[in-house]
Amino acid sequence: MFRRALAAIAGTMLLLAPACGGGGDEDAAGDGGTTTVTVGVIPIVDVAPIYLGDQQGFFEERGIDLQMETAQGGAALLPGVTSGQFQFGFSNVTSLLIAQNQGLGIQVVANGNNSTGQEGADFGAVVVPEDSPIQDAADLEGATVAVNTLENIGTTTVNASVREAGGDPSQVEYTELELPDMPAALSAGRVDAAWVVEPFLTITAQENARPVAWNFVDTAPDLMIAAYFTSDEYAEQNPDVVEAFAAAVEESLQYARENEDEIREVVPTYTEIDENLIQELTLPVWPSEINRDAVETLNELAVEDGLIEEPVDLDQLLP
Repeated sequence: MFRRALAAIAGTMLLLAPACGGGGDEDAAGDGGTTTVTVGVIPIVDVAPIYLGDQQGFFEERGIDLQMETAQGGAALLPGVTSGQFQFGFSNVTSLLIAQNQGLGIQVVANGNNSTGQEGADFGAVVVPEDSPIQDAADLEGATVAVNTLENIGTTTVNASVREAGGDPSQVEYTELELPDMPAALSAGRVDAAWVVEPFLTITAQENARPVAWNFVDTAPDLMIAAYFTSDEYAEQNPDVVEAFAAAVEESLQYARENEDEIREVVPTYTEIDENLIQELTLPVWPSEINRDAVETLNELAVEDGLIEEPVDLDQLLP
């Protein structure tokens, strides 16, 4: 019954696809004008604060005319930002580390969202059918585990859970599967386990799946999951706009932390998630500050798992 809604949010941990439109009316915000910027976002819970911030006027107060372009998923947002099609984008940290390692010339400007840091109460987990013999992350050795993207934040954090439990992550068989397809694949036994994030965590729980690993929690305290970023070129040419955008995002994140009810109210305005389901979801947390230690952990895991050959210089990536 949730199929249409699920399709609309399938890209939770994917990079965004480019959408039409770019920046216009390039007046300097510092000169009292208005700068139009386009931000690439995915229609998922994670980006709710920027919608609230727009409603509250945090961007307008800083001379920014905010235009948000949504996409369902894909791998073209980073080139879209670096080409100037978008001025800012939203992506998970591991994808940003990989992009930086590939020399795409990007930089983080503001936090996106974080794990709650609470085992049993996070917005992502590895789940198995109720009658599965798998009891913990170590038991994932030899199991087929569905992730929405191979060699990305899902696999590296699940690997961290397996190591934490004393298992060998090289023995886990990962398979790529779209998030909306995971509940059915799990129920039908086509996979042994699935890494899911909200709303799929709640959906699988309603179908009697049970969590065996809280991979974000196992990876690092209060793991930073995603961030807003821009291109090096745009940042160099528009430092005042970048500073204003970052400040508005930070204020939006603070507002989100203090107004959970409004988060749940705004999500249906830009997604097709059922409103009753939204009330059941475990939300991410939205700190204003960058968790550099957590990013460093993801940096090290990306090397350990072979996603990048050497650690990224975080001084170049992070503000």
